[in-house]
Amino acid sequence: MDEKKKLGIWLAAICFVVLFLFMGETSFHTKGEPREAVVALSMLKDGNWILPVNNGVDIAYKPPLFHWMIAAASTVVGEVTEYTARFPSALMLAIMLLAGYAFYARRRGAEVAMVASLVTLTNFEVHRAGVNCRVDMVLAAFMVLALYLLYIWYERGLRGVPWWAILCLSGAALTKGPVGIVLPCGAAFLFCWMKGHRFLPLVGRYAGVVLAACVLPMLWYVAAYRQGGERFLSLVVEENVLRFVGKMTYGSHENPAYYNLVTLVAGFVPYTLFLVVSLFFLKYKKPVIQLKGLWGRFTQTLQAMDETRLYTLICAVVIFVFYCIPKSKRSVYLLPMYPFVAYFIAEYFLYLKRKCPQVLKVSAYILSGASLLLLALFLFIRVGGVQEAWIGGRHPEETWAYVEALRNVPLGVVPLLLIALPIVAIYYFALHVKEKRELLSPLFALVVSIYLVLDGFYQPTVLNVKSDKPMAREIATLVPQGRIYSYRSVNTEGNRMHPFTVNFYLGDRVVPFQDFMPEEGYLLMGEHEREPFLKQFSHYTLEDIYNSNRRSCDDHSVVHLYRFRQTNM
Repeated sequence: MDEKKKLGIWLAAICFVVLFLFMGETSFHTKGEPREAVVALSMLKDGNWILPVNNGVDIAYKPPLFHWMIAAASTVVGEVTEYTARFPSALMLAIMLLAGYAFYARRRGAEVAMVASLVTLTNFEVHRAGVNCRVDMVLAAFMVLALYLLYIWYERGLRGVPWWAILCLSGAALTKGPVGIVLPCGAAFLFCWMKGHRFLPLVGRYAGVVLAACVLPMLWYVAAYRQGGERFLSLVVEENVLRFVGKMTYGSHENPAYYNLVTLVAGFVPYTLFLVVSLFFLKYKKPVIQLKGLWGRFTQTLQAMDETRLYTLICAVVIFVFYCIPKSKRSVYLLPMYPFVAYFIAEYFLYLKRKCPQVLKVSAYILSGASLLLLALFLFIRVGGVQEAWIGGRHPEETWAYVEALRNVPLGVVPLLLIALPIVAIYYFALHVKEKRELLSPLFALVVSIYLVLDGFYQPTVLNVKSDKPMAREIATLVPQGRIYSYRSVNTEGNRMHPFTVNFYLGDRVVPFQDFMPEEGYLLMGEHEREPFLKQFSHYTLEDIYNSNRRSCDDHSVVHLYRFRQTNM
């Protein structure tokens, strides 16, 4: 077996272990994941696969491909679970990584392709998105796959029709809208133009690609419009046009221009740490800057670059600049550029391996120390070293609940093996240091061991305490069937908030009170909402039948369940 195939098999195995083993261990503990999962739940529940209604009144904010994938995975097990809801993200990340490995291994060598794939898999932002029930990883994967395939089309002289690229562009558009087509085509178009293709013929070819990629999404948009009418159309304009130009009817992730740079640096943790460490080992020369002819030298440098490297650079820059334009900015919007930035980080790591291996050694020491510190903290908590009196902050009772969860969690075979993994990785690193062999493999082993123990043990132990899942189970015993109503005194039009987590775990039974105004029933709301409710609806009486005695993970308010009844006016 040649080296490329061997490394490809290793990458597939690492993807499986890192992404798929512990994906369902952590319950939903933020409103974002159940808000997406409940769309698939309503598809399976009501049979509407075009424009499903969830939370009683809402239509989905995004196109349905991601939710179709969740629903398809869920039919295998018979229900929508945390695992099946996160499965599409993990699957598409794995496909993107393997495709990226094949793409770069063929053009730049197996070693740099493998390192780039591992950097992509194990940086904080991509890993988090890859085991999360959100549309962003699926969108990024389709966009990146389309970019790889459009480059292959360029290599073929733009002859024929790039059907696979068109299919991926369609998938991106059916995941989050037209940006999934516009952005990859824009980056690939710019590259081809820079490489000497005539402008107008190039416009014609890419216009054909864009139009072909719009066919499948338009079939859904037309069907959805027939169901949703003007309400659906307004939502499409809001999400795809007004969001980009900063004219949305509600504030949505508005951040300054430097936000993207900060989140990109933070997103590549732990590798940004390694890059910082390298700054103390490199040899520096006084820069000589000649402004005259600077632009000419810059363009010549670009023209002289290897085509694959230039394409990689253009993809990263175009994606970054594009997402700096709108006011709405989130770290996950930059996900499509991570594989391309990771490629250059991989080249740099291989340079350090040859010229300055001390950087990798110091970085491994830092990771080893972090692993041992994490283990020491857990053991300290486990033996009762942390006292409740030491806990401060705004919500000390919640912090203490996390401590108690770590102190009392059962330690079976799997948890013990996970806890021991970083120790094994440290030993592996020590062997390589002693034998003076290359340090990239033990470095990645340390990173992978940390992710595994976090995903498989520490994170579910702590975050499951935060989740509203136990609360939903208690409410289900009090109201085993039928609607449960919710009330919020403040709700932004166009961005309506619901108890998303509780609603998901109750099987999409929670609906807004104001939209139905029933005479009697059960009402779910925060502890500070009782007085506004009675003031607004004075002809109702409330009987408190359940107090969660803990803050909801959705809106951080203590939840109460009331039995309400309309009185004679």
